[in-house]
Amino acid sequence: MYKRKIPITQIIKNEKVELHDQVLIERSVNISINSQPLVNILCLPKNIKQLAIGFLYSIGLLDKYDDIESIHIEESDVNIQLISKEKIKNISEYFKKNPITRVFDTSCGISSPWRDIIKKKIDHRMEQHLLLKNDKIKKENIFMAIKEMQKNTELFRQTGGCHGAAIFNINDNQLITIMEDIGRHNAIDKIIGECIINNYIFNNALLTTTGRLTGDVVLKAIRAEIPIVASLSAPIDSGIRLAFSYGITLIGFVRGSRMNIYTHPNRIII
Repeated sequence: MYKRKIPITQIIKNEKVELHDQVLIERSVNISINSQPLVNILCLPKNIKQLAIGFLYSIGLLDKYDDIESIHIEESDVNIQLISKEKIKNISEYFKKNPITRVFDTSCGISSPWRDIIKKKIDHRMEQHLLLKNDKIKKENIFMAIKEMQKNTELFRQTGGCHGAAIFNINDNQLITIMEDIGRHNAIDKIIGECIINNYIFNNALLTTTGRLTGDVVLKAIRAEIPIVASLSAPIDSGIRLAFSYGITLIGFVRGSRMNIYTHPNRIII
């Protein structure tokens, strides 16, 4: 259960009206690796498997779905057994951090100690690879992708209380997957997780989101080697700096017939 109806009093001009409204329910999800608690995430309790896998991929603990021996989900607890000895060894870095830094609310992205670990894992080769990617997309397709994302974010239309994120194929503008969550970072982790589960290669991918383009959001795109990121909302300086350095085309304020391209505009065809 991730939403419920509640009675409210609505004021319309000079009149009070008693009616019911739908609100989203936030839950705390525990993610464990090999039965050892790793992180607690406040999120919309929907598509939890995708959230867990996408999150672990984003922070560098998973490279592919085959790294997982088993995954067990019981209500708000997710336990993932990893089979890669190298990955299990890398986990120690994350476990050493203060437990407080491993509690993520819906408004934050990645805690600062973990962010430093992730940046170290994104090596120079990935930077050069993204800079060399010459994927191009027509501006009309970006507008269409944003509209398609908005059209398919049903929970937002019903409640106004969550973010949406989607992955599109640049070549044919096909919608690959779309997810919603109370947190914009969680929504992105969910779409990444869905792609990892289905062995989707992020080449020629466009990531769209309703949220702000922060450094943490761009880090997720860098990790997945997604060359183009577009949002309804504004970018933040940290996001722009990372996008410029790693060769990601960062686009904000995609609304109506306008958009602002902040980095690497050569990929956008007018």
